[in-house]
Amino acid sequence: MSKTLIIKLLLLGFLSWLIPFVISFLFYKPGGELVVPYGTFKATIMVAGTISGCYLLFRYFKFIQTEFIKHAIIVGLSWFGINIFLDAIILIPMMKTSFSEYFMTIGIGYIAIPAISITMGFILNAKN
Repeated sequence: MSKTLIIKLLLLGFLSWLIPFVISFLFYKPGGELVVPYGTFKATIMVAGTISGCYLLFRYFKFIQTEFIKHAIIVGLSWFGINIFLDAIILIPMMKTSFSEYFMTIGIGYIAIPAISITMGFILNAKN
């Protein structure tokens, strides 16, 4: 992988975490109180993350010409790790929760990242 591609992978991976994180603030009052039911909030953030993640994967794959499955695995696992890492250093302290509780309520949803990226890789490989 070229240095440029690694930078794009990391930047887009960061955005895959940042976009839903920023959107989540729209659902809180200034004092930190959630303005919608938790289930609605969680579902909305998952949808926002899925839509933005798919778009960011689309942008990433525009730079890939070969070895789609290999790149799909790399980007999927990298973005999964980036999202878990950023949640661990920013979100978990904000939530005042344990890692295991966080992972079972939020982190497990990030498994969708490699699932979607690998699916995209297989689709692109089949079209080539």
